Amino acid sequence: MTTDIGATAYLTAVTEAIGRVARTQSDGVRAAADLITAALDRGGVVQAFGCGHSEALSMEIAGRAGGLVPTNRIALRDLVLYGGADRSVLEDPLLERDPTVAHRLYELAPIKPDDVFVLTSNSGVNGVIVEFALLLKDRGHHLIGITSLDHTARVAANHPSGRRLADIADVVLDNGAPYGDAALPMPGGGAVGAISSITGALLAQQVVAEVVARLLDSGAVPPVYLSGNVPGGQSHNSELEARYAGRIRRTA
Repeated sequence: MTTDIGATAYLTAVTEAIGRVARTQSDGVRAAADLITAALDRGGVVQAFGCGHSEALSMEIAGRAGGLVPTNRIALRDLVLYGGADRSVLEDPLLERDPTVAHRLYELAPIKPDDVFVLTSNSGVNGVIVEFALLLKDRGHHLIGITSLDHTARVAANHPSGRRLADIADVVLDNGAPYGDAALPMPGGGAVGAISSITGALLAQQVVAEVVARLLDSGAVPPVYLSGNVPGGQSHNSELEARYAGRIRRTA
């Protein structure tokens, strides 16, 4: 077995990446928590969006056990679920590069002026994510971007403006992933062992923990999900979700 590729090698690589994120992103985590706490205090919610595999990080932010209840996930499939588009539109491999999609997604989402956004894109250059970021800033929303600064600096922007998510966000959190995301080079070319999913989830959960700490310090009771698979979890969650009816898509 090649010693530079395997479970142990990946563990080493991802542990190093986590360490880099921990050392370098603490100020950004606190700044992101400040924006979210302020938005919640004003009655806003956290709107999360990511394309491709980055959508998984939106799921880490919106609607999971141990997470904040006032959170909403926006996704490309909203074009079909809420916008009436034919499902075949989702089969377009270049959909996330079409800037016009961002405007349609914004129109379809239950967005209010005080909402804060978390946009996730490892590359940070595709048309939808950049156009969405520009649109949000034009509409006055605060924006947190989670991206790989190493990757985004080494690829061409796909948006007509030539800008990247990292150029637009109020707070940029670097997920520490290498160029191409995968960490373990293979002898014949390419690499294996993606990093961004793990470090992105770490950043998201650190931000949530910081928000909860601020709410507790202010004397508030943080609106946090319990697992629906523990006694009382479902009723606890339903009661909290009712406070945000019409603001998050897990409610009627």
